[in-house]
Amino acid sequence: MCTGACSKFIAIPLYILALVSMICNIILFFPDFDTKYAAAEGQITEEVKYMGGFIGGGIMVLIPAIHIHLTSAKNCCANRCGMFLSIGFAAAGVLGAVYSLSAAALGLSNGPTCFWSNILSPIPKWGTPFANSSGSYLSDKDQWSWCRVPENVVEFNVGLFSTLLVAACLELVLCAIQMVNGLFGCICGTCGPNFS
Repeated sequence: MCTGACSKFIAIPLYILALVSMICNIILFFPDFDTKYAAAEGQITEEVKYMGGFIGGGIMVLIPAIHIHLTSAKNCCANRCGMFLSIGFAAAGVLGAVYSLSAAALGLSNGPTCFWSNILSPIPKWGTPFANSSGSYLSDKDQWSWCRVPENVVEFNVGLFSTLLVAACLELVLCAIQMVNGLFGCICGTCGPNFS
């Protein structure tokens, strides 16, 4: 496969993954699909405010994806210089993916912010009941009932943070592949007849 064709093959999934990351991060601001939690102080999971999916997995991957896609265009950046620049852009995408991955992993590990109570803490209060559980709440669905409000917030957060985690892993792999592809394109040239 030519380095330009490989760039196109990498860029298109990056567009989709960046869009998925941005949408997941925005939706996380509205647990139970209600805006009242976003408007109130201390009722949104802290890791959502890091904007890992929007900034890291979204914008910091979308901009490199555009340049990577342009390296496959016939009269634009499909030359050694364009491929060299794609290495730097792909490295920025790797950084964005790592940031998104870190924020999503923290969000899964600490669990959601909710109005909760349990046997040991019978007075309901806002907080993160699973913050010190090292993620063990993920395998114990009985603990999920500790969160009273927003309804089904644990499932909501686990689903969206897991999606962010998977998207960030795929973005990381694709950007790393593009760094290698860009190196080959820079050293060997692109395989188009007039683009080396």
